Amino acid sequence: MEPLPDLGTLSDDDLKQLIDDLTQQELEISYQRRLLHGKIDILRAELVARLQKTGGRGVLDHLDVERLTEILTSKAAPPT
Repeated sequence: MEPLPDLGTLSDDDLKQLIDDLTQQELEISYQRRLLHGKIDILRAELVARLQKTGGRGVLDHLDVERLTEILTSKAAPPT
């Protein structure tokens, strides 16, 4: 992220343009974030559907519940 320029040296028009530019950047980033969240939701729904088909076997069979519990309770660091 670029630092802000010396605001005292900007004209009113330059300041308005900078606001417009940053607002446009924010809109573009927000749009990308919404797209990513949508993709994540689709992938999670697919994973849930697959788990439901297998009755939770497969992916969950390989899950180390004890280790996960330790990580979630901050008793252990996550694996590197």
